[in-house]
Amino acid sequence: MASLKEVRARISSINSTQQITKAMKMVAAAKLRRAQDNITQLRPYAQKLSQMLGTVSAGAETASDSPYKQARAIDRVLLIVITSDRGLCGAFNTNAIKGALTLIEEKYAAQYRAGNLEIMAIGKKGAEAFQRRGFKVNTTHSTVYSSLSFATVRAAAEEAMNDYAAGLYDVVEIVYNEFRNAAVQIVRTEQMLPIVSATPASETSSSINYIFEPSEEEIVTELIPKTIKTQLYKAVLDSNAAFYGAQMTAMDKATENAGELLKQLRLVYNRTRQAAITTEILEIVGGAEALASA
Repeated sequence: MASLKEVRARISSINSTQQITKAMKMVAAAKLRRAQDNITQLRPYAQKLSQMLGTVSAGAETASDSPYKQARAIDRVLLIVITSDRGLCGAFNTNAIKGALTLIEEKYAAQYRAGNLEIMAIGKKGAEAFQRRGFKVNTTHSTVYSSLSFATVRAAAEEAMNDYAAGLYDVVEIVYNEFRNAAVQIVRTEQMLPIVSATPASETSSSINYIFEPSEEEIVTELIPKTIKTQLYKAVLDSNAAFYGAQMTAMDKATENAGELLKQLRLVYNRTRQAAITTEILEIVGGAEALASA
């Protein structure tokens, strides 16, 4: 049985840990509110932008000529894997990494074996994990969260777009955690390039007449890059909100577990203390009896 001093030290240590997890939970909850507001405000815009592009580009020759819509035989692959910069968030990062590894195994195993698969890591945890596994990792944009904004994400999107247009990659896919609520994050995989229309053929401009100002070609030329950048920005904001939800949930569970452990340790402490007192009383009584019989 552990000594009273050891049990007291463990109780003090767990108390300190519980205070830290409580504070981290409160911080994550505050940041989650802002992150959740950001993604809920962006989602309708991103969806409408994608629908608009699909509708407007259906009859535009400029759209079909865009380098971002040119489908090619898939020899070279870029996966944009979005994780976080920090841990203490349960299985959040692990799930995104596993999602990317599953995608590689099921869809791009041949390209990986040929050395034609590269990872663009957004988030330090993903960069570290794939580097340990020996993947080709582009860490240029792994610190996006240190100053998260559309401008920083746009730089990552433009690099992927330029490399795709130059023929360095034949497909670009995004793997990230989609935010549902504080307790639920779902791993999503989306094709970023070449872009695919999300609008059904029945809803395309062939059945709707539009008046374009400026010209249809100018609108499509502007919409295509903007839609691609917004798609990546939405994925990053989704992942950011999902991270704080996962962290808040993990810290809440850690606080509960610390409380349960404290209950057990206090029970052990009281039992140990009672046993020590009983032993002392028995020793005193035994000594008194020995003196009386002497």
